[in-house]
Amino acid sequence: MRVLLAAPRGYCAGVEMALGALDATLERHGAPVHCYHQIVHNRHLVAHYEARGVIFVDTVDEVPAGGVLVFSAHGVSPAVRAQAAARGLTVIDATCPLVHKVHAEARRYARRGDTIVYVGHAGHDEAVGVTGEAPDAVRLVEREQDVARLVVPDPSRVVYLTQTTLSVDDTRQVLVALRRRFPQLQAPSQEDICYATQNRQEAVRRLAAQADVALVVGSVNSSNSKRLCEVAASQGARAYLFDTPAEIDPTWLADAETVVLTAGASAPESLVEETLAWLVARFGATVERHVLLEEDVHFNLPPEIRAPAPAPARSS
Repeated sequence: MRVLLAAPRGYCAGVEMALGALDATLERHGAPVHCYHQIVHNRHLVAHYEARGVIFVDTVDEVPAGGVLVFSAHGVSPAVRAQAAARGLTVIDATCPLVHKVHAEARRYARRGDTIVYVGHAGHDEAVGVTGEAPDAVRLVEREQDVARLVVPDPSRVVYLTQTTLSVDDTRQVLVALRRRFPQLQAPSQEDICYATQNRQEAVRRLAAQADVALVVGSVNSSNSKRLCEVAASQGARAYLFDTPAEIDPTWLADAETVVLTAGASAPESLVEETLAWLVARFGATVERHVLLEEDVHFNLPPEIRAPAPAPARSS
């Protein structure tokens, strides 16, 4: 068995920043620290932080008044920010800067009176946050078929935005349908699908065409990980998503001579290494490392956690 190890893979700059923010918050404030939704969509990491005293919540009301709350990498709506302020919470905003960009675009387009078609997955944390910026102006579509059902007040004032973790191919099909329906459709100043999503998909696209099977390390609620499976399958490979090598069914690899291995943007590299070790031990696999490109993107920690901790009050 040949294993084609794809790169780039695994953590993107946004995930590294969000995890760094949560680590720094724990160091500064101590446990318990609350986090609004999963810091990133990875079951392994959620369990890791729960063991360190992080409490993941789905509503702001679950956080004690005056407590510490970290916003996840996927971002939150203005309503959540207002609720946190009303409860007097110390907030650390670990939203990925690329998601912040989409939030800012939604606010700007809504202010100028446009209808915003948001291409994303209903219920995904990122989609909930962005649509919450301008709920009256945003229309969410998930697939090409949804475009025909759109109702907008002025077909000449339509702009689109996209969830950052989508498949480039699937989004392209939706945009073709949107442009056909709304010939004056406007695009954002820069495409919203993030650099890391595109890079990981392109690496898999190139390698999966040579492979029988694609293995993707990632959790089922990770949009970008699921998209990697879809991209691999589009190239003819049988694609499987799993959290740890213990979940791999050996029958997936029956008669497989060439296997692509990659990881979603929130999957730790340690799980990739464990999977490689399992493939070598079980199948005598040889590993070939294929690097599409080197990434050098870095995001600073949120300003709330970069600032020096306040000095303890002096006793009089």
